[in-house]
Amino acid sequence: MSDRETGLVYLITGGCGFLGRHLLQVLLEKEDKLREIRLFDKHIDPTLREHNTDVQVVVTAGDITDYASVLEVSRGVDVFIHAASLVDVWHRVPEHVINAVNVQGTENVIKACVENGIQYLVYTSSMEVVGPNVKGDSFVRGNEDTPYNVYHTMPYPKSKAKAEKIVLEANGTKVNGGACLHTCSLRPTGIYGEQHQLMKDFYQNGVRTGGWLFQGVPSETEHGRVYAGNVAWMHLLAARALREHPDTVGGEAYFCYDDSPYKSYEDFNMQFLSAFGFREVRVPLIVLWFLAFFNDLMRWILKPVCNYTPLLNRYTLAVACTSFTVCTDKALRHFQYSPLYDWDQCRMRTQKWVDTFPLESKKAT
Repeated sequence: MSDRETGLVYLITGGCGFLGRHLLQVLLEKEDKLREIRLFDKHIDPTLREHNTDVQVVVTAGDITDYASVLEVSRGVDVFIHAASLVDVWHRVPEHVINAVNVQGTENVIKACVENGIQYLVYTSSMEVVGPNVKGDSFVRGNEDTPYNVYHTMPYPKSKAKAEKIVLEANGTKVNGGACLHTCSLRPTGIYGEQHQLMKDFYQNGVRTGGWLFQGVPSETEHGRVYAGNVAWMHLLAARALREHPDTVGGEAYFCYDDSPYKSYEDFNMQFLSAFGFREVRVPLIVLWFLAFFNDLMRWILKPVCNYTPLLNRYTLAVACTSFTVCTDKALRHFQYSPLYDWDQCRMRTQKWVDTFPLESKKAT
């Protein structure tokens, strides 16, 4: 029998989302022992079934908070990639909803793995399980063992930290059939690339202000960024390593990294948005702090009548002003990770997509 007939079945929660699309593409291109990919998502895109290989791609609508749905879609799965997550640092989503998706959903995944005898689980975590914190403590060229004052105030990083703890503590759990569950966690820094909604949001802000982008984050601030295709590639390598070297990789957490330059969020995004002729306007940082405070105040005042949740608030400004970069080779040492795409390729692929924004805006109108 061929590898395709005897190959692996992968399940990706959040499979129709930003990272999920990159995971699908990398798996189809780089995983030889592959028979089926299941994409499980609350908001599905049926077109993701369309590809030019003989791998079966199954798109299933479902809610990660519904255990029966998670259990059913994971029957017969070999490798579980749990990428579904509710990301919110703008107070748009109630805390109990974030916890239901990110924490309860992860508990459902673990239970389904145990009941269905699944042995390999890769969890998509976040750098925010560590930081940056709102106290402004920098994390510069840190690694997985670097001490840091972890201090969470928003529901999203709190929920991701809880979920990651659940996943890592589940490593070694007995599953039906007598085998063990092997787990690991990947912590991307700021992901970017094709289909990244936040990049579109920044573009729309520039359009609304007539091409002016107001910036005030200190120029020396730097953040780690990582291309979505390289994050997906690391997931594939981690999944392989869990199967081949579970004693090394199981129970471990890894930062996701590549060759993308360290810059502030503002300067990094402008590398792509400058193509539209947007003009930067530097404003004193104190002005941004006042605007962030004002936005938080208005959100509280307007809460009974509407959901006022702009991108700028005190939390997002604190994060933007706090350096957080990683310098590690743990993934290289443990499972031979090196970026699938170099910086020039990442920049070119992202820019090609960003250049379509004006066309999409015209279609929308």
